Amino acid sequence: MTPPLHPFAHIIRILARGKKGTRDLTEEEAYSAFSQILQEKVEPEQLGAFLMLLRVKEETPEELAGFVRAAREHLDVPTPPSAVQLDWSSYAGKRRHLPWYVLSALLLAEKGVRVFMHGIYGIKDNRVYTRDALAALGLTPANSLAQASAQIQTDYFAFVELQNVQPKLSALMALRQLLGLRSPVHSLCRLLNPLAAPHMIQGIFHPGYQARHQQAAVLLQQPHLCVIKGESGEAERNPDNDCEALTVHNGNTHNEIWPALYSQRHLKDSTLDCTRLRSVWQGKEKDEYGYAAITATTALALKLLGQAETQHTALEQARTYWAERSKDRF
Repeated sequence: MTPPLHPFAHIIRILARGKKGTRDLTEEEAYSAFSQILQEKVEPEQLGAFLMLLRVKEETPEELAGFVRAAREHLDVPTPPSAVQLDWSSYAGKRRHLPWYVLSALLLAEKGVRVFMHGIYGIKDNRVYTRDALAALGLTPANSLAQASAQIQTDYFAFVELQNVQPKLSALMALRQLLGLRSPVHSLCRLLNPLAAPHMIQGIFHPGYQARHQQAAVLLQQPHLCVIKGESGEAERNPDNDCEALTVHNGNTHNEIWPALYSQRHLKDSTLDCTRLRSVWQGKEKDEYGYAAITATTALALKLLGQAETQHTALEQARTYWAERSKDRF
């Protein structure tokens, strides 16, 4: 007697029926599939097939929204969570320039914006990550969403690594080292928004994915979002290039170009020494590229937050914030 199909088998069949039979998952199918994965109801062979079939096909906004909905149900969120204003995902690391975006986030926090940052560490050896930047500034990541929530109340900033947000998601992301390729987990974690901030800022390096995140945010009823390609895939504006910002505001989508601030590209850093972040913040060292990256990224966030109406006023406000910063903070 033929044994019955495994409950997850129909998901694999949807994705693997060949060129004419294959179709995308609906949002509900994606939600069901990822719920089964997080509930550990899927065999390892099925999980590998699922992740790589989606990698080849590339996930749709509907699939991303379903995955995110399922993942959010497996978060240990404190009740009530902090009144976080800005969710800042950090999953790429930097390889050409220092992680100046960290100083942008801290600059906003100093001005009273509650920022929650989440991300990963050490996927690629040739990059520096948020943890490296914070360590150089003498700051320690929170070890849970509850601790992050408490930190935000007092410091207006907190960072938690994915393994302390949702260990199963971290384990799924770590399969990159086994499979050799990124998977949809790398995308959905940027949309996770664990503390339900009304504003989200993301950097997505892979072409075409910015628009998918924009559309997924609409499906998830995210009030406000700004997604850019970002320097090395982090939510950091490269001041040497035009920057296309894809936004969502209360269900309406917009695309706008922020023009480059320099006509010539800066050379990449010879070494990625994160101790320089402290020196630049304290005013002991000047870095033209770093200053522009910090203030330009801060300007993006200010316009997203509704604290500046135009690109020009956002950039001027960001530069004022930088001039007024407490240099002895770190």
